[in-house]
Amino acid sequence: MTDKSTPSGHDYTHAALSEALSGDGCQIRCRIPASKSGIGRLTRTMTGSRPMPSKPDARATKKAIPAFIVFSDLDGTLLDHSTYSWKAAVPALASLKARGIPLILASSKTSAEIAGLRAAAGFADCPAIVENGAGLLEPAGAEHAPDDDRVHRDLIAALDALPPELRGKFTGFSDWTVDEVANRTGLPPQDAARAAMRRFSEPGLWSGNPEERSRFETLLARHGITARQGGRYLTLSFGATKADRMREIAARYASGDQSPRMIALGDAPNDIEMLETADIGVIVANPHANPLPELDGEKAGRIARTQKPGPEGWNESVLRIIEDRQDS
Repeated sequence: MTDKSTPSGHDYTHAALSEALSGDGCQIRCRIPASKSGIGRLTRTMTGSRPMPSKPDARATKKAIPAFIVFSDLDGTLLDHSTYSWKAAVPALASLKARGIPLILASSKTSAEIAGLRAAAGFADCPAIVENGAGLLEPAGAEHAPDDDRVHRDLIAALDALPPELRGKFTGFSDWTVDEVANRTGLPPQDAARAAMRRFSEPGLWSGNPEERSRFETLLARHGITARQGGRYLTLSFGATKADRMREIAARYASGDQSPRMIALGDAPNDIEMLETADIGVIVANPHANPLPELDGEKAGRIARTQKPGPEGWNESVLRIIEDRQDS
């Protein structure tokens, strides 16, 4: 699941995304696997949060180094906050594909959720950052480690070991049935089941006061667990971030002393490290959330803000960056 719940009936569903991307002369074509077999395949393409390699991965293809790699948050950034459609970003998505520029989706969604979205966009050959950086979804067809939920089970064990008065103030996806996940998020049952397939993190809702939350986070930190606030959910994990995964993935596309420039787009507090790590950062306007504070990268001229929200701002910014700087 992501930081911001997805209302039922909007363009978030795989079928609707495919339809949006295949119309009006779009250059992207997509094929979505059957839901049951797709879930079975995609949950075996995940890698955990520890350890992370420091050298380029052998799985990186020996293609020409792309000029850029685009790392993008989903909800409120590439996906519209209210409708969860990315139709407004189709021109930029098509331009990235035509230029051979990788798009790395980076979200608190699970691998089960992101796999279909990635395929619909036409970037199944790219890895994706899942569960807020706690794990990776490898490219479709790549060699991978077997599906393993031990990281998540260790996290829940540490959570359940907290004093009851603190544990009771946090309710996460593992505390809810799939029907409850669907009711709380507005997701259709099939999508709620994908959102509940946690492997590396636990998103949830905090109901205590700030002092209790500070104690809650301090006790979890003793187990190496960090808490990051997204647009709606407080997500617990063993510390890997979107920025950590950016560096790991960028190394796969580098060759010698040459590496592509990293572009990052996001709208929420859990995107700040990703934006600051990028060579070019874009804070996408989200009128439904408090604006991010001024970042260091803005003062240095590396980070800009969009005027238009969501996929409209995303589309405009990506097109401007790749067209203006491709040959610079």
